Amino acid sequence: MKLRHHSSLVWFVAASLLLAACAAPAAQTGQPQTVEVTRVVEVTRVVEVPVTVTPAAAPAAATPAPAAPSVPSGFGATLKAIKDRGRLICGVNSQVPGFGFVDPNGNFSGFDIDFCKALAAAIFGDVSKIEYRPLTAEQRFPALQSGEIDVLIRNTTWTLTRDTDNGGNFVATTFYDGQGIMVPKNSGVTKLEDLNGATICVQKGTTTELNLADQMAARNLQYTPAVFEDANSTFAAYAEGRCDAVTTDKSGLVSRRSVLPNPDDHVILDVTLSKEPLGPMVRQGDDQWFDIVQWTVFVTFAAEEFGITSQNVDDVRANDTRPEVKRLLGSDEKTDLGAKLGLSKDWAYNIIKLVGNYAEIYDRNLGPNTKTYIPRGPNESYLKGGLLYAPPFR
Repeated sequence: MKLRHHSSLVWFVAASLLLAACAAPAAQTGQPQTVEVTRVVEVTRVVEVPVTVTPAAAPAAATPAPAAPSVPSGFGATLKAIKDRGRLICGVNSQVPGFGFVDPNGNFSGFDIDFCKALAAAIFGDVSKIEYRPLTAEQRFPALQSGEIDVLIRNTTWTLTRDTDNGGNFVATTFYDGQGIMVPKNSGVTKLEDLNGATICVQKGTTTELNLADQMAARNLQYTPAVFEDANSTFAAYAEGRCDAVTTDKSGLVSRRSVLPNPDDHVILDVTLSKEPLGPMVRQGDDQWFDIVQWTVFVTFAAEEFGITSQNVDDVRANDTRPEVKRLLGSDEKTDLGAKLGLSKDWAYNIIKLVGNYAEIYDRNLGPNTKTYIPRGPNESYLKGGLLYAPPFR
């Protein structure tokens, strides 16, 4: 409004000057003079230019930004989207035997895969209603942020920056791990210092890459990182002798050693470079979905604590009189814990019946009768001195 008022004032002054200029010759000659109004209009345009040009001074605003992908957000949005779709979309690994692996027939198996199944059991009472979405380390966080997947269950380490910068939240840890180093047995390497000047294979976009740099710098050791896109290419390079050592989580080293041409020719050093708490991750903004994923994990812990397995769960539900067990399995007539999560009353029963307790999941994929055997260590129940502990079901 101030610019327009100023413009009108200038127009008036300009017009007055022009009229005054024309009046002198008119008085001298006595002939009528023509006032060129177009000149006045030009003055007006000069004043108005800042107003009309200002929008054009920001060309970026003229091109609208691409529309953001549709992402379920808000309390209850994720569960509704999953039910409407008729299946859970689980972001997983497909290259780590024992955790997330796909066979030549396209069948997925592993420790992390079983937690995807536990979620499908909780929601649908059917472990087949899952779409597995294999993701590399670099793809996993964008896939979660964009809504491409509902949950990330892919040997992912919980860190502060990942918990804050990636638009996601970690739930309960399902596997406590630490980073290790594997070398050929005939290399003579027994400690990290022996790798001074070595070339070490490592996967891109992982905490492994950063931890290695930290540990080598702390010891003032020189090395050359050979960085690869995924687990297959990383361990293929190691197997071909393109690097002197390979590093990842110790569970991953055990897993990948099992599929090397001669597993016994390789040794995992007795050194731990980091803490690696691994577990599911969900998008921020939907507390109901966070609770569903977290308490699904806790069901597997609690079932082991109470001695409930996939084999005896029906008998326990029918006959056990412990109040917390009855609440857990949905046999308590007065309490419906499933309703608190937006699930059926038998949600926890379905998890145990269709997938099993934590010990069953662990032994099936990482137990002593598997090629990927890893002693439970910190992944024991707290009843046996481990770190696994379920809050009360009440």
